[in-house]
Amino acid sequence: MTADVWLPFAAKDIDGLPQGLGYRFWDGGPDYPADPAECAFYVVPYMKGSDVAVRPLSAMTSVRVVQTLSAGIDHVQPGIGSLPSGVRLCNARGVHEASTAELTIALVLASLRGIPGFVRGQDSEDWRSGFYPALADKSVLIVGYGSIGAAIEDRLAPFECARVARVARSARTTERGEVHPLSELPALLPEADVVILSTPLTSATRGLVDAEFLAGMKDGSLLVNVARGGVVDTSALLTELERGRLNAALDVTNPEPLPAGHPLWHAPNLLISPHVGGSTSAFLPRAKRLLAGQLTRYAAGEPVENVVLTTE
Repeated sequence: MTADVWLPFAAKDIDGLPQGLGYRFWDGGPDYPADPAECAFYVVPYMKGSDVAVRPLSAMTSVRVVQTLSAGIDHVQPGIGSLPSGVRLCNARGVHEASTAELTIALVLASLRGIPGFVRGQDSEDWRSGFYPALADKSVLIVGYGSIGAAIEDRLAPFECARVARVARSARTTERGEVHPLSELPALLPEADVVILSTPLTSATRGLVDAEFLAGMKDGSLLVNVARGGVVDTSALLTELERGRLNAALDVTNPEPLPAGHPLWHAPNLLISPHVGGSTSAFLPRAKRLLAGQLTRYAAGEPVENVVLTTE
């Protein structure tokens, strides 16, 4: 059995890797570290885009596991059809929840409490006092209730929100309460002061936040996107922002990176962060622990974790 493992980090920098595997360093550069046909376990380079992620896939005829270092897998999906059957595609569940949830709360608080305006006021020596919205007593709707959505709710708990509602692909019940199906969004949106998007980008969620979705949100409410830019119809959001009816905070955009001159840069009532939900000091140690655990299981012939799909 082939035993090459392609890693985006040097193997010597990852504690706990099992012996007996051939570790090859590849972080998306133009030259491959070895023959892709001999790669059994491919760790996708992080934040290098879809073109890099899928480039070697069609040549990886012996690959058994494809491991992303992101919560989403949309960047590798264009290459899945070229993989042999039985390949397990795994995501990075457990790596990004804390950091993404932190940023989500930061974006909510910064937007509600007027922090961007305070920064601009400091630059211009303008004392912008007054009353600003609080998160306390607000109704929050989390759209996408996987591990990141749950982590966001964990961090909302101390803020004394009036209500937290949850929406996912299908209905279920959790320790915190009911999770509503996507079909119930039209009834839930008008009740929410803050709508947080933490859903994966799939065929079902691409363009989910369209003109109809936004029209269903209450006047003055806040949309926060820490999912993927493609979940939101950018033109429809711009229309609502320019009308002054909604507020938004985006860690992800469509297009991304947001090019110079794009109207989102100067849209009113909008806070933008440059897709930094997961890229924090917590990433490397958690990613390395994930890889050590996954490769230890793989080398021992045990099932790997975080399997999102298996190719047919």
